[in-house]
Amino acid sequence: MHLARFPRYRLGHFPTPLERLDRLSEALGGPEIWIKRDDCTGLASGGNKTRKLEFLVADALAKGADTLVTQGATQSNHVRQTAAAACRAGLQCHALLERRVTNQGADYETAGNVLLDVMMECSFDFRPEGLDMNAEAEALAEKLRAQGRKPYVIPGGGSNPVGALGYAACAEELVAQADAASLRIDHIVHATGSAGTQAGLLAGLFAMNAPIPVTGYSVRAPKTKQIDNVHALAVRTAELIGARGTLPREMVVAYDEQVGPGYGQPTDEMVEAMLLLARLEGILLDPVYSGKGFAGLVAMIRAGAFRKTDRVVFLHTGGSVALFAYGHLFNNQKAA
Repeated sequence: MHLARFPRYRLGHFPTPLERLDRLSEALGGPEIWIKRDDCTGLASGGNKTRKLEFLVADALAKGADTLVTQGATQSNHVRQTAAAACRAGLQCHALLERRVTNQGADYETAGNVLLDVMMECSFDFRPEGLDMNAEAEALAEKLRAQGRKPYVIPGGGSNPVGALGYAACAEELVAQADAASLRIDHIVHATGSAGTQAGLLAGLFAMNAPIPVTGYSVRAPKTKQIDNVHALAVRTAELIGARGTLPREMVVAYDEQVGPGYGQPTDEMVEAMLLLARLEGILLDPVYSGKGFAGLVAMIRAGAFRKTDRVVFLHTGGSVALFAYGHLFNNQKAA
């Protein structure tokens, strides 16, 4: 793929670890489970958005920007990492936070990611649920331009073709790690939201002709819509990379069984899955994204979706900072 053709502002600790989870594999009695630790990317407690921001920040600097503008939900991992990237690059950061979750207690809008946003001097405003948040971010950018600023707008999750290059790079990194360890990867599973992580992975694997199936567990959108979103972005990202041919829609596999009552709304399956991984392997997930993605993997294993000889990689997208906005779940151990 030769991704060095694209400008990149180094922010993360790469390659992230690829670890075998022996105790978890034994407890579930299914395939051999591995974990790709993108919670260890290093930027303000890490997470998957750091990979995307390396390409997005480089593009912003190349275009003379002095301010990053983005949007996300209240406990947005993306906004937190964008704020940190802005600090590293000497840029200002302005964010809009959508109130998608309003029933998780009085601390929800001050703890976790929001606290870190404040610490890193990210200027933010709240918006009610249901608005076109990317359009709201563009409107904010126009106001900043009128004030003499030079804003660069990053879509929610950093999920455009430039940002998705970060996960094409991750695909290349993961395959190289597996090859060096003589590890045959039979499946990749992860949480999928704004589509950039899954789209970038698929574009990278497609460009390398590495036929590893990828399953995404949606945290918000219904299955068909999520597949549409991922495929559209994967095709655009593969074209940007210069991959031959058109990435087929059949490569995109996504399920919505773990969404539960809605985005950011807890489920008992998510709580159980998070406690399972914490207590067996000492690894912390987050309640909004990786917890639901991991609950999907556990459900697949229990349903017999894999052979015992398979080797399955769970991509940990980070986000454990949000645990501090959902602490009540793990005291009571029930989502209801």
